Amino acid sequence: MPVIGAVAVPHPPLIMPEVGHGDEKAISKTIEAYRAVMKEAAALRPDVAFIVSPHAHCYQDYFLISQWHFGRGDFGAFRASELQIECDYDEEFVEALGEAFKRSEISGGTGNFIGLSDPLDHGTMIPLRFLQEFLPDIKVVRMGISGYSPLDHYRAGQAIAKVAEAQDKRLLFIASGDLSHGLKAEGPYGFVKEGPVFDAQICGIFKSGDFLKLLTMDEELVEKSMNCGYLPFAVMAGALDSLAVKPQLRSYEGPFGVGYAVASFAVAGEDPSRAFGKAYCKIQQAQAQKKEQAMDPLVKLAKATVDYTCKGLKGDAAWDQAERELEGRIPPELLQKRAGCFVTLHKFGRLRGCIGTILPVQGNLGLEIIHNAVSACTSDPRFDAVSAAELPYLEYSVDVLSDPEKIESESRLDPKIYGVIVTKGSRRGLLLPDLDGVDSVRQQLEIAKRKAGLEPDEEGCALERFTVVRHF
Repeated sequence: MPVIGAVAVPHPPLIMPEVGHGDEKAISKTIEAYRAVMKEAAALRPDVAFIVSPHAHCYQDYFLISQWHFGRGDFGAFRASELQIECDYDEEFVEALGEAFKRSEISGGTGNFIGLSDPLDHGTMIPLRFLQEFLPDIKVVRMGISGYSPLDHYRAGQAIAKVAEAQDKRLLFIASGDLSHGLKAEGPYGFVKEGPVFDAQICGIFKSGDFLKLLTMDEELVEKSMNCGYLPFAVMAGALDSLAVKPQLRSYEGPFGVGYAVASFAVAGEDPSRAFGKAYCKIQQAQAQKKEQAMDPLVKLAKATVDYTCKGLKGDAAWDQAERELEGRIPPELLQKRAGCFVTLHKFGRLRGCIGTILPVQGNLGLEIIHNAVSACTSDPRFDAVSAAELPYLEYSVDVLSDPEKIESESRLDPKIYGVIVTKGSRRGLLLPDLDGVDSVRQQLEIAKRKAGLEPDEEGCALERFTVVRHF
């Protein structure tokens, strides 16, 4: 049980007197709670403090662990360059964690980025400032977040805990993150209705310690709440997997329009009933099975193709096996009609692959779906190939396109009804209709132009529109 405790803390720069110049008094409860949890943490005699910060170096498809001998930074960006923080890294832990990530098929490590400087970010320095008041020589491991799912962050936390156990090091986990930045209209980020809802739910989770509720939070709520703490909290939850904890929400304030919560989780032994990662996977599998029962035949074909492709079958073999699994239930129109289509994969609510054709290039729609399903799971340049282990968690959709229609003006577009194709010279960009977050023609065109490698305000582009029939 080497993970001895965890804290979730905010990182407002003005909490530092050298930055706040008196404004920090408005969050005095946060400061008091911060100091209290770090004093208690120091009393546990940790060997290493593991800090996850959303402002450390972050990559879409990689968990980057700081790889240098030490870290150093200052608050020059906040007009307090005289305030400097530094720490020594636990290099043995860093190396072992990189190996543990490989064994767990987690994309992460030090990255071997030669020449990459490692200045500490404020999301790391602020927790360190409070902790070093009581443990000035504590060794540190620092990691950023990624673009992966909450469950992937949870799994990273589990790997961290296993390394601590293997090295018999007493580990204090620090999840650095603010809650919603959209609590007040007069605040620096404005107001979003999801902000107070998100903060209330997180505070409830911090009070109860029920991290299954953290993993199952509404994805849209999390996305729109403008927070930076959710994913660090997910890593923390993973580090505490199967451990009994004594949760305490020590304070919550938001006078400046940003939510600041301080919480502590003292470890009180093992508790197999708190294996929330496994519980979450079971929920996801049950939901996937339920959806599969109501799945459209076109989507079943895409799913079967992905299943067999990821299990090692290719080309005609995947098609034959998919057809056998569907027991001849492939609708005749799939074997007769020709049309362009897109196959889209999601995992835990996040895009996992999307490949399609504007116009048909195969002999029939069935073959078109198969071809694009294989490409979506193996050849989308934005993602690694889908592994067989991911199959139970994938969600599918198939968009069948109408023939593109040339239009003279963007006034004939409607992002909820029509997809758009933007062409200039040899550059071409396509955007499907009715996408979350795309509410205006201007947004639609800007995204399509970026996909074509054009500037958002590029003029002289040819426009085409099309409709889709979306199958789930």
